[in-house]
Amino acid sequence: MSAMNAKASSEGEEEALGMKTETQGESRCSGEVKRGQVILVAYLIATMEIAFLFMQMGVMPYLAKSLGLDSVGFGYLQTTFGVLQLVGGPIFGRLADQFGTRAALILSCASGSAFFLLMSISTSIPLLFLSRLPAVFMHGLPGAQKVITDLTAPSQRADALGKLGLCFGIGIIIGSALGGVLSTKFGIFFPTYVGLVGNLINVVIAMVWIPVQVKPKSDHHVTENSNVFSIREILRLMKFPGVMEVFIVKVFAGLPIGLFLIMFSIISMDFFGLEAVESGYLMSYFGVLQMIIQGLVVGKLTKHCTDRTLLRLSIFVFAGVGLGMALMRTVWHYCIIAVPLVFAFGMLGTITDSILTKAVPASDTGTMLGICASVQPLTRTVGPTIGGILYKQFGVSSFGYLQLIVNIGLFVYLSKSKIPLREMKSQ
Repeated sequence: MSAMNAKASSEGEEEALGMKTETQGESRCSGEVKRGQVILVAYLIATMEIAFLFMQMGVMPYLAKSLGLDSVGFGYLQTTFGVLQLVGGPIFGRLADQFGTRAALILSCASGSAFFLLMSISTSIPLLFLSRLPAVFMHGLPGAQKVITDLTAPSQRADALGKLGLCFGIGIIIGSALGGVLSTKFGIFFPTYVGLVGNLINVVIAMVWIPVQVKPKSDHHVTENSNVFSIREILRLMKFPGVMEVFIVKVFAGLPIGLFLIMFSIISMDFFGLEAVESGYLMSYFGVLQMIIQGLVVGKLTKHCTDRTLLRLSIFVFAGVGLGMALMRTVWHYCIIAVPLVFAFGMLGTITDSILTKAVPASDTGTMLGICASVQPLTRTVGPTIGGILYKQFGVSSFGYLQLIVNIGLFVYLSKSKIPLREMKSQ
C-alpha cells in the first residue's frame, strides 16, 4: 500500500513539475512576444519623430525668410536648436534612467507638440526663436534606443539598434516629401499642424503601448536618489573601462564629414550647381541608402563579427571615404561615395552605441545614450563656423583630406591600443 502511495505521489510530483515547466515556457514565450511588440512600437515612434523633424527642416528656411530673417540670423536659429539639443541629451537620458523610459518618451513627444505649436504661431522672429526652446527635451530617437537597450540581450543589441537606421531612412523620405507637398498645397504653416497632431498621437501611443517599467526593478536603485542635473553623475560614466576611448572615437571619426554635411546646402549650390529640386532628390537617395544599408547590411554584420572588428572596419571605410571626397569633382562622384559614407556612419553609430551601453551598468544606459545623442548637436553647434572657414579658405577637398588624416590616426590608435570591450556576437 505504501509503495502504491509513493508511486502515486511521485507521479503527481512529475505531473506538477511538467505543468510548472509548461507554464514557465508559455510565460517566457508570452514575454518574448510582449517585448517584440514594445520594440516595434519604439520603432514606430522613432520613425514618426524623425519624419516630423525633417518635415519642419524643409519648411523652416522658407518660414524664416518670410519673417525677414537673413542667412546669418538663420544660422543663429540653427545654432540655438543645436545648443538646446546638446544640453538636453544627457539630461533626457538621466530622466529616462530615474523615471522610466515611458515617462521620458512621453516628455519627448509632448515637447515635440509644444515645438510645433509655437512654430505654428510664429508670426515674428522672436517667436520663431522661442519655438526652439522645447527642443531641449525632443529626443525621440534616444528614447527608442533606450527601450531597445532595456529589452534586448547584449549580444542582440547592435542588430536591434541598427534597425533604427531603417526607421531613420524612412523618416527622411516621408518627412522630406511631406514638408514640400503640404506647404505647397496648403500653406507654409500646415506642416506644423501635422507635426503638432502627430506628436500628440505619439504621446497616446507611448502611454498605451510602452510599459511603465521596461528594465528590471533591481536596476533602478543605483540612480534613484541622485540629482537629474548632476554633472558629476554624467561624467562618472566616462570613468568606466573603455568608455572614454570609444566615445572619443565616436566624436572625431565622423566630425569632418559632419562639417561637410552641415555645409552641404551651400556646397550643393556652389560646387555641384544643383537646384532645390535636385537637392531634394539627392536627400531621398540618401534616405533609400540608409534604409538598405542599415536594414540589411549592418544587422547581418553584427551577427557574425565582434564589436572590435566592426569598429575598426567603420574607421577604415571612413578613411577611404575621406580619400574619395578629396578627389571628388562632380555630383555623380558624390553619389558613389555616398554608399560607403552611409555604411560607415551607420556602422559607427550603431556599434559605438552598443559598446557604450554594454560598458555601463543597466541603470545608467539612458544617461549613456543621452551623452551619445549629444554628438550630432555638438557638430551642428560648431559646424557652421568651422565648416565655413574650411570651405571658404581651402575648398571642398579640405573636408576629405581632414577626414582621411583623422581616421588613419584613429585606425592606428585602435590597432595598437587594448581598449576593454565586451566581445559578443549574436547567436
